[in-house]
Amino acid sequence: MKSIIQFSLRNKFAIWLLTVIVTAMGLYSGLTMKQETIPNINVPYLSVTAVYPGAAPEGVVEEITKPLETRLHNVDGVKTITSTSMENAASLIIEFDYDTNLDNATAAVREALNDVQLPEDAQKPQITRFSLNSMPVVSLSLSDKESGSLEDLTRITENDIKPVLEDLDGVASVQIAGQFVREVSLKFNEAKLKELGLTEDTVKGIVQGSALRVPLGLFSLEESEKAVVVDGNITTVDDLKNLAIPIVPSSASAAGNSAAGANAAGGIDAASGAGAAAGAASGATSGAGNAGAAGGAGAEGGASATAGPNAGGALGAVPTGLPTAKLGDIADIETVGKAESISRTNGEESIGIQIVKSNDANTVDVVNEVKEAAKELGKQYDHINFTVLLDQGQPITDSVNTMLSKALFGALFAVLIILIFLRNIRSTIISIISIPLSLLIAILALKQMDITLNMMTLGAMTVAIGRVVDDSIVVIENIYRRLSLTGEKLKGSKLIIEATREMFIPIMSSTIVTIAVFLPLAFVSGMVGELFQPFALTMVFSLLASLLVAITLVPALAHTLFRKGLSKKHDHDEKPKGMARGYRRILEWSLSHKLITFGLAVILLIGSLFLYPLVGVSFLPEQEDKYVMVTYSPEPGARLEDVEKDMLQVEKYILKQPNVDRMQYSVGGDNPLGMGSSNSALFYIAYDPDTKQFNDVKEKLIEGLRTELPKGEWSDLSELMTGGLGGSTLSVNVFGDELEQIKPVSDQILSLIQEDTKNFEKGDTSLSKTYEQYTLVADQQKLSSLGLTPGQLAMKLSPVRERPVLTEVAIEGKKYNVYIEADNETYNSITDIENATLTSPLGIQVPIKDVAKVEKGTSPDSIMRIDGKMVVEVSAKITSTDVQKASNSLQEKIDKLDLPDGVTVKFGGVTEQINDTFGQLGLAMLAAIAIVYFVLVVTFGGGLAPFTILFSLPFIVIGAMLGLLIGGETLNVSALMGVLMLIGIVVTNAIVLIDRVIHKEREGLSTREALLEAGATRLRPILMTALATIGALLPLVFGWERSAGIISRGLGITVIGGLISSTLLTLVIVPIVYEFLMKFRRRDLSAKELD
Repeated sequence: MKSIIQFSLRNKFAIWLLTVIVTAMGLYSGLTMKQETIPNINVPYLSVTAVYPGAAPEGVVEEITKPLETRLHNVDGVKTITSTSMENAASLIIEFDYDTNLDNATAAVREALNDVQLPEDAQKPQITRFSLNSMPVVSLSLSDKESGSLEDLTRITENDIKPVLEDLDGVASVQIAGQFVREVSLKFNEAKLKELGLTEDTVKGIVQGSALRVPLGLFSLEESEKAVVVDGNITTVDDLKNLAIPIVPSSASAAGNSAAGANAAGGIDAASGAGAAAGAASGATSGAGNAGAAGGAGAEGGASATAGPNAGGALGAVPTGLPTAKLGDIADIETVGKAESISRTNGEESIGIQIVKSNDANTVDVVNEVKEAAKELGKQYDHINFTVLLDQGQPITDSVNTMLSKALFGALFAVLIILIFLRNIRSTIISIISIPLSLLIAILALKQMDITLNMMTLGAMTVAIGRVVDDSIVVIENIYRRLSLTGEKLKGSKLIIEATREMFIPIMSSTIVTIAVFLPLAFVSGMVGELFQPFALTMVFSLLASLLVAITLVPALAHTLFRKGLSKKHDHDEKPKGMARGYRRILEWSLSHKLITFGLAVILLIGSLFLYPLVGVSFLPEQEDKYVMVTYSPEPGARLEDVEKDMLQVEKYILKQPNVDRMQYSVGGDNPLGMGSSNSALFYIAYDPDTKQFNDVKEKLIEGLRTELPKGEWSDLSELMTGGLGGSTLSVNVFGDELEQIKPVSDQILSLIQEDTKNFEKGDTSLSKTYEQYTLVADQQKLSSLGLTPGQLAMKLSPVRERPVLTEVAIEGKKYNVYIEADNETYNSITDIENATLTSPLGIQVPIKDVAKVEKGTSPDSIMRIDGKMVVEVSAKITSTDVQKASNSLQEKIDKLDLPDGVTVKFGGVTEQINDTFGQLGLAMLAAIAIVYFVLVVTFGGGLAPFTILFSLPFIVIGAMLGLLIGGETLNVSALMGVLMLIGIVVTNAIVLIDRVIHKEREGLSTREALLEAGATRLRPILMTALATIGALLPLVFGWERSAGIISRGLGITVIGGLISSTLLTLVIVPIVYEFLMKFRRRDLSAKELD
């Protein structure tokens, strides 16, 4: 170590040059680092979505969910499968272990899904892999303030605005929602078809066989190879209307029915029977032969070079003299347009644009580019309002500003503290250099490890500011003290080397100890580990950098700035002044009255533990951003038109609220926050940033919405924007085999929640939202006697679930689908259904009421299953600040319930998060303390001195608990981060003190004299480091700067409170314990000498 310090002093220019290089590289790394909101956590979940149009939840469970669950359980690495079956769809969440390769897992799931047999009407299941990079980083809303035309706005958005946004650097995709969608509707005139002796299937087949373009391949023509293509030339709506449909005799029509409806694109004959006859008469022998015979429908040429007698098409029938009818005469064909979903911003119709960044792009840069582009586009299209709704870049910018302002404030406070204690400007300058330099070295290391600048890394740097200056303060204080001693024999570089070397063991031990505190966080598994690993690594790099700076740059600068020594000198060791003299008297009295002093400290410690229930426990601090995200789920069975009317009423109510800055909502379409009812609504309401008591405002708004529109359900989704962590929602899952078995238990738990109005509100179960259900119980005997089956009954009443696509046509250069509209039979009451008739094989019209009995009941709007077990979720909002206490109180009551066989109860939601996170962080703390003790044993070469040092740790609790209580904060993850930080700082103070004591004992002083001398000498650096840390955190505690994520007011209060109590008690309790233990050691030594 001496050689490193000597090298620094001999090569000062090299050290300064290296400092400049590292500073430049650190600044470059910081400016070019990827910036994200939170670390890109590799979440081991896959989502499988299967759509089954028109099916009720119970039907979805039996026909979709169960087959998928059975097959997916056999995939390697699957931990849990959670399914939700709702109207029209099933959603399965597959959880894997955290070390699973998700690429391989996705491939295995895809392969497994290929083996599952689902109903014909069901769509192919879609696999979605959750990634934070796939979430939008910025969301825009566009509205036309002049014409209000959604069609014009859609055209500008798709043709002009979308391409501009897609060309921006770092933009991966631009998703548009709520735009005007065009389609072509074709509805057959049943009377006209009947009059002409045509059927829908015949006409469909002719249209599909005509409206095609089929490449036939290469033909040897005119002594060279040439490509031949058959083109039906049906490209526009007018072409479609003018398409000639041959009117065929009834016998031919019957034959045509068997041939019609085949897939023209596949190259199979799609012509009618008449067309086939005409083709045979023409004697077509080749796909490229007689054009008059083959006509436009020689569809088989796509599959074979030789067409059979069925190669003739619809147009081939024209020369034979068969009568034809235009398609437009037998069907209504029209272009229709409608909004894909309803989207409105600040009371106007709007279009939503969501921008997803590419994996290697910088979130802040992409967001700023998009906002800049929106500003430019706003000038170009001055009739369009561009509103920024979601902005993921702002929280990162706030965090960077928080860190920079805190670094500046920390540096200024450190300057003030050092000036007060040392009254020397040169030593002050040397100390504060370690703050920016240590952080820049940490940034450089993070950049090399491809770790992004996010809430956690920025948070760690913010926390580290108070700690990285400590090593430099301790070293420069010792150099300054030695320089000012009247009896100091060493001078110049020798003095600086010796003074630095003297402090090396304490600062190295304290740095290793602090690193040991944070390092276990990097090895915590699961979501907690993924989240806190960047935090831990940032702290480790910052602390190692501060140690390096303290033993290289600090002595080099001290040697340069104190070349001539100090003019004022004083013998601190023999004649302590002021504060040191007062402390020496207190310490002497305490050492003489050990029992009283120690007893008082223990009473304070035990008393502080009783504050735990008053402080309470929560997961994450409350949100700082002033926005509300709420969803509205209408009552089961509500129609989309009714929901749209209700939302217009709600829109007016929200816009009337004070401090509302902007508001956007969407009804129907894709819900970006997951699956839900197709007629549910999502609201985003942004408030003025200066809105006071925002939690009360938000609560009042949601209560007002429930009063304004009581039917349906309103939910607050604001917590989702923090990554889904935290919040204050209780979730109790009741597992069983049948709903009838689970329901009584879930009702009992719900009543327990509703009774406890002190801790919970808005209790609800997933079974409380139900459809009114009519079950038609078939009379098998009556049906059989009439030659009917329950299947025919179901087919009669089943609605048409999907509109078939006939073909596609071009409108204004864009291709649109042509949909066949069918006449759906509508039933206004159950009586209408009962009176509907079935036709028996004998032609008898049988009313449904004669063959089926109606039973009235209810059906849940969604059915949840976990690992094949049926689950009912009981949820409530926790109103108590102590989430854990409220949950434990309910747990005790549930434990007393007499549960039926096969029914189990498990807590989820924020309770599960608290237990999991606090459990893992608790283990990390225990591991940290064990590592700390081991490091101290190695440092001091024995077990007693380290044991003494650890006595300073429990007294953290006194100040931390008192601070949280006074500050009105709860014990949350942020506060636990503060406790981890405290372990390192407090042990550092004790090490600095005990190291000096051991040195003085070796010089021949008694334990009491060594303790008094070390206490008076080390008081100044201990108070300086403690006050510098406290000063750096003051802005966070008093709200002078914005909290950022994990780095909140609670962390600042925990560190300041714990540091005050433990520092004051360390200066008294540690010497008492040390002297007490040394007496035992001396007795042991005396006994050995006697032996």
